[in-house]
Amino acid sequence: MVDGSRAAGRLVVADDVSEALAAGRAVVALESTIISHGMPHPDNVSTALACEAAVRDAGAVPATVAVIDGTLRVGLADDEVERLGRADDVAKVSLRDLGWVLSGGGLGATTVAATMHAADLAGIRVFATGGIGGVHRGGDLDVSADLTALGRIPVAVVCSGPKAVLDVARTLEALETLGVPVIGQGVDVLPEFWTRGTDLAVGTRSDDAARTAAILEAHWGCGLTTGAVVANPIPVGHELDRDMIAAAIESGLAAAATRGIRGREVTPFLLTHVAAATDGRSQVANMALVRDNAAVAGRIAVALATLHGSTEARVGSAG
Repeated sequence: MVDGSRAAGRLVVADDVSEALAAGRAVVALESTIISHGMPHPDNVSTALACEAAVRDAGAVPATVAVIDGTLRVGLADDEVERLGRADDVAKVSLRDLGWVLSGGGLGATTVAATMHAADLAGIRVFATGGIGGVHRGGDLDVSADLTALGRIPVAVVCSGPKAVLDVARTLEALETLGVPVIGQGVDVLPEFWTRGTDLAVGTRSDDAARTAAILEAHWGCGLTTGAVVANPIPVGHELDRDMIAAAIESGLAAAATRGIRGREVTPFLLTHVAAATDGRSQVANMALVRDNAAVAGRIAVALATLHGSTEARVGSAG
């Protein structure tokens, strides 16, 4: 965990999250861009609350992260989730944006990178989301800060791979370069968000939460400080047709270029375009995969807390 002394005045951890962390119980961080920028109301709020419920059902405590009234919040009340879901002026907050959004005293929805930062400040090791950012398509070297965060923040991100609108192969190569392990949760190939993947091999496969927790514990236990990607495929029966998705993405990229949409606005634009092009099927799939990722993250967090507790007990008895 990073030194949080300077951040203490801006970081507010909910009581149930703080108590769980102090007791060594499992906690799972959840991001908030899916609430404010990922899908329309009321599906955004219902999905966020369903993710929290999935974490609880797995035996862990959910901690949704957002900027609320000038504070970096780890753990939200239901009415705060609703506020994020209804407001029109919610900033999309990555690492570079935290300072100005916090100083402005308004609302901010945290990306993968910013959520990882907040989770690490609070002492949370497991985080669930839909898909990570990465290397964008094309030759303009547009790379998400999510990769920067994964390269330096020791938090495991349970996701359905990179968002399919990205250059998935180059994103996987970037993760390798950064030393970020990619663990296939029950799969040998990298999931590609709305589909279960093709031929891009993951670094290793884990078939249960206990094995994944053991890999994470060993990764950080040997002194490594990077994050980890736990690549959990979209549930069977919810995946979309690959050709349909490819066509929707290509038409979306063309529309974005025509309208001059660039940088951080590309991904939300493409997600909206793909939803329209697939008659809403991509959004339904998105809701299914993010709920499943939250449930898987909950089980991994419980296994990691159990493993950590057992290790501490062995060290204590040896002393």
